[in-house]
Amino acid sequence: MTIRKPNFDDMLAADQDLGLGLSEDELTTFTTLMEAVAEDYAIVDALTPELPEVRYPRTPGHYPAPEDNPYNAWYVKTRIEGRPGGPLSGLRMALKDNVMLAGVPMMNGASSLRGYVPDVDATLVTRLLDAGAVIEGKAQCEYFCVSGSSHTGAQGPVRNPHDETRSAGGSSSGCSALVAAGLVDAAIGTDQGGSVRIPAAYAGFVGMKPTHGLVPYTGVMPVEMTLDHAGVMSGDVATNARVLTAIAGADGLDPRQQALPAATDYSEGIAAGAKGLRIAVIPEGFGWPNSEPDIDATVRAGAERLATLGATVDEVSIPLHRKGHAIWTPIATEGTVAQMEGLNYGSNWKGLYVTSLMRAQSDWRDHAADFPDDVKSVLLAAHYFRGQYHGQTYGKAQNLVRRLKAAYLAVLADYDMLLMPTVPLKAPKLPEPGCGPAEWVGRALEMNANTAPFNATGLPAISLPCGRAEGLPVGMMLVGREHAEALLYRAAAAYEAGFDWKTL
Repeated sequence: MTIRKPNFDDMLAADQDLGLGLSEDELTTFTTLMEAVAEDYAIVDALTPELPEVRYPRTPGHYPAPEDNPYNAWYVKTRIEGRPGGPLSGLRMALKDNVMLAGVPMMNGASSLRGYVPDVDATLVTRLLDAGAVIEGKAQCEYFCVSGSSHTGAQGPVRNPHDETRSAGGSSSGCSALVAAGLVDAAIGTDQGGSVRIPAAYAGFVGMKPTHGLVPYTGVMPVEMTLDHAGVMSGDVATNARVLTAIAGADGLDPRQQALPAATDYSEGIAAGAKGLRIAVIPEGFGWPNSEPDIDATVRAGAERLATLGATVDEVSIPLHRKGHAIWTPIATEGTVAQMEGLNYGSNWKGLYVTSLMRAQSDWRDHAADFPDDVKSVLLAAHYFRGQYHGQTYGKAQNLVRRLKAAYLAVLADYDMLLMPTVPLKAPKLPEPGCGPAEWVGRALEMNANTAPFNATGLPAISLPCGRAEGLPVGMMLVGREHAEALLYRAAAAYEAGFDWKTL
C-alpha cells in the first residue's frame, strides 16, 4: 500500500472525532507535525518483513462438487505430501478452514472473507508436513467460528454422519464430519469454547484440546487470544497422541506460549492402562437445565467402567464449576469483538502478524448485515456491555478465571483428572433455514456449559465417546492439570481398549 500524508481536512476530522478542541492554527501545526510521522510509516511500508518459509509444493486445489462432498464437510480439496518417512507418514489430514495454508483459499466460514488466499503456512501445518502427514484439504467451519453447532457457515450446514438431519457440532464442523465418517484419519480443529470437543461428542470420536499455548496458534485466524486453542480430532486415541506430538512446542512467534515443558512423545505410556489413576467425577457437570437424562446416565456408566479397569473413581464437588460458563461469557463476547475491531489481530503483543488477513478482514463492517444471527448476537452484546461498563466486566471475568482455575487445581492436587459429560445433550436436529433468531442462536450456543470453563482456565481436556443414547454418540470429558495430556491419553486409551462404545 502507499502511505498518504494526512492533510488539514484529515486533522479536522480527527479532531472532531476525538473531541480535542483544536483551533485552526493548532490544526495547521499538527498537520505539519504529521509529515514526519507519515515519513516513518512510509519507510516501514517499503520494507519487506520475514515470513515463515513455505517449503512443500501445492496447488490451490478445487471446490468439490456436491456429489463429491459428503456431509458438506469440505471447503477446498487439495493434496500436499509431507516428508517421506516421517512419524506421520501417509496420515490423511484435514485442516479447519481458519488454519492458513499458503496458496489455498480460506474463508473461515464467512462470506465476507470469500476469495482470501493466505501467503503463509501456519506453524502447525509445517510441523505436520515435516512429520510426513498428507493434507487433503480445508474443512468447512462455522461463520467466524462463533457457533458450537454446524448450521451457521456461509456454505450451508454440515451434516452429522450418524444422522444427516442432525448437527455435527462446531465450530470445527467439517473436520467433525470428515473424521467421524473415516474420510480422513485426523484433523486439526480450534477450540475457544468447546469447538474441538463438542463435535467429538456429537459425532463420536476423540477430540483433544491441549493446554493453552501448547500448540502454537501462529498462522491460525484468532478469535480471543486468551481462549484460543488448536486441537486434534481423530478416530482413535493413539492417532490423536501421535499428531499432538508432532505439532506441540514453542515456535517463538506465539505469545500464548509460556513455560512449555520439554518435547514430549504423547504416545509413550499410552497403553499403561487405567490401574492406579485417580479420577474425580464432578457432580456440577451433570444436571444442567438442558441436560438429557440419558447423557448423564451414560457418562456415569462410563466412569464406573473406568473403575472396573482399576482406576479410583470418586465423586468430588466443585461448586464454582456451575459459574464457569458465566465467567467465560464476557471474555468470549467482548474479547471476540475486540479482536475483530483490531482487524483480527489486535495489538500489544509480539509475534507473527499476517497482514494479508488483516487487510482482507478490514472491511468486515461493510458485510455485517449479512452475518448470521449468532454472530449478530455477539456483536450486539459486546456493543452494549462494553458501552455500559467500558471493559470492566471483561477485566473482572479475567480476574475471576484465577479463582476458577484454583478450584479445579485444588481437586487435581489429589486426583489425576476430572470427569463429566462433554455436552449435556445428544446431537440436536439442524434448524430449518429462516427459523428465526431465537432458535438459530439457541442452537448455536446451547451446549458449552462444561467445555467453555476449560478454555478460560486453559486446562487440557479430552472428549472420548463412552457409549450411545438413542443410537447417537455420547461424549465423556476428562480434564487434567496443565500439561497432563499424557495422563488424559492414558485414561482414554484404557477406556477405548476395554470397551467398544458403539455397542454400549
